[in-house]
Amino acid sequence: MNDHAATIRRFWQDTEARRWDSLADLLAPEMVYEMEQTRERIRGRDAFLRFFDGYPGDWHLAVRRVVADDLGGVSVVDFTVSGEQMVGITFFTFDDDGLVSRVEDIWPEPYEPPPGREHLTERF
Repeated sequence: MNDHAATIRRFWQDTEARRWDSLADLLAPEMVYEMEQTRERIRGRDAFLRFFDGYPGDWHLAVRRVVADDLGGVSVVDFTVSGEQMVGITFFTFDDDGLVSRVEDIWPEPYEPPPGREHLTERF
């Protein structure tokens, strides 16, 4: 049995703390990082770490939820950059050695619900 959930939590802890050397220990050398909304792809651990290290603004994150199994996992993260609040959904894939081999980030934009269903829902 693996502990992919713990690895995902450590991934985000190291990212928040900007512990790039520690984060590197979790990543496969040939990992791939993709962002769905911008259609950007980064290949390789070193390029990925440079990308994260150079992300602009005063940003912070807090893990809301992690779910994982033997094949991979997903996290939901509350992300704040320069005062703007966002939610990130990240899918993780692991190689046979338990290293992160693929990260897929999705940043859904909030939107107002369509009118006419207020009697069925509540806002949170």
